[in-house]
Amino acid sequence: MNFDSLGLSAPILKALDEQGYKTPSPIQLKAIPAIMEGRDVMAAAQTGTGKTAGFTLPILQQLSQGESVQPGQVRTLVLTPTRELAAQVAQSVATYGKNLSLRTAVVFGGVSINPQINALRKGVDILVATPGRLLDLYQQRAMQFHQLSVLVLDEADRMLDMGFIHDIKKIMALLPRKRQNLMFSATFSNEIRALVKGMMNNPVEISVTPPNSTVTSIEQWVCPVDKKQKAALLSHLIWENRWEQVLVFARTKHGANRLAEFLLENDIPTLAIHGNKSQGARTKALANFKSGTIRVLVATDIAARGLDIELLPHVVNFDLPNIPEDYVHRIGRTGRAGATGEAISLVSADEVGLLRDIERLIKKTLPRKTIDSFEPSHVVPKTESVKLDSRPRRDESRRPSSRPNSRSRFEKTDSRPSRDEPRRTSSRPNSRSRFEKTDSRPSRDEPRRASSSSHSRFEKTDSRPSRDEPRRTSSRSYSRDDQFGRKDKKDSVEKKYKTYESRDRDSDARPPRKKLWLSAKKKTSGGNRSFSKKR
Repeated sequence: MNFDSLGLSAPILKALDEQGYKTPSPIQLKAIPAIMEGRDVMAAAQTGTGKTAGFTLPILQQLSQGESVQPGQVRTLVLTPTRELAAQVAQSVATYGKNLSLRTAVVFGGVSINPQINALRKGVDILVATPGRLLDLYQQRAMQFHQLSVLVLDEADRMLDMGFIHDIKKIMALLPRKRQNLMFSATFSNEIRALVKGMMNNPVEISVTPPNSTVTSIEQWVCPVDKKQKAALLSHLIWENRWEQVLVFARTKHGANRLAEFLLENDIPTLAIHGNKSQGARTKALANFKSGTIRVLVATDIAARGLDIELLPHVVNFDLPNIPEDYVHRIGRTGRAGATGEAISLVSADEVGLLRDIERLIKKTLPRKTIDSFEPSHVVPKTESVKLDSRPRRDESRRPSSRPNSRSRFEKTDSRPSRDEPRRTSSRPNSRSRFEKTDSRPSRDEPRRASSSSHSRFEKTDSRPSRDEPRRTSSRSYSRDDQFGRKDKKDSVEKKYKTYESRDRDSDARPPRKKLWLSAKKKTSGGNRSFSKKR
């Protein structure tokens, strides 16, 4: 089956032919007809299988047949989690729709907002945006959504994560209720599925591959190594295997910067991209990596979302991701569109738990290769014994009780006596009834008992010294050297208390304070002014 059978117009087919696309991918075969019918779609497919074209082509077909856009309006909104993914989607829209008279725009943060406002004034048919910048533009009244008919969430699992859920809800509250919702992603968790279904109207679920699976054309293997030797091992692999284009994933921004500096010191052209980099620096680094100016691009998970690098041969996990689903997104940067690729994970002993979670997710045990001269001193435990299909669950029906003679929660017992039997007394020998009267309180005729050890609440005690007695010094001992290197603390404290003692002893000998009006009279020059008390 080819694209002609999907009902696409001639200008779109011409653009596909110019790009060399003849046969649609499995996700495109299922998604394009459902979208053109106006159905809500929730599609899951592996990274690099053509998801972007799966929703771009039918949207272009629908917009080319509809009414023209009004000034300041948006007909289709595509939301992406990262700037790089937004730029990639906008490039795909421009490529497939270059023979159509449609207006498109892409907006994201990190760049000036004024050119984006000017681009939206005339109205756009397709707007690709990140959530934060879209809300900023809406608050400045740069566009309206009265004409909006289609909403697309690309990488929906990340868009609906805790970091984006509030912005997504704000945006959806601004959109018309009657619209078509499309959600595409490589992975869908059960929580995301439940949340997405609440936002969509009877969606069509499309899944061309098992959930959270990886492309078979990608060769995956694990390299056990000590954490301190990871950077040296990566440099060794690049030089030994003569890798010319490598995408390396780091867990943190500072780790990405340190790794890039280390590789540069080893004469390997390297750049890093992450959230702290400006948009201009990230765009320039990606362009240099695609052109071959640099050999290694070090990226974090968020910055690497949406990186579409044609025929990328190698992906290296310098640090394993904390979220197992991110592993699928990482290695999906290679082996795209049926090409072959290689994914290597450098795993230290403290990451075996993360490795076990990844293998359980993809239902596959990754092979291991140890590199000579880089054998780990801390053994990385094997994970073959782990059940990869699912976590073991307890059998509630056969689970024994923790108590040997326990019974069911609602089991009927004979602990309560019948009517004919007398009520059982307490087993305690000296116990008494709950409301039994005792003789602990004296009667009216008896005198009140005096407490031997305690005194009245307001009884005056001698714990406080009189005025004539010197103030007591603290019994607390002070060290000569404290935590921050300050000395002679004890001497200063004793000196302080001696000052207080002398002040108390001399309080009676202190002369009375002069009256205010007498002191003011004394301060005047020449005694020309006289002060008297006001009556």
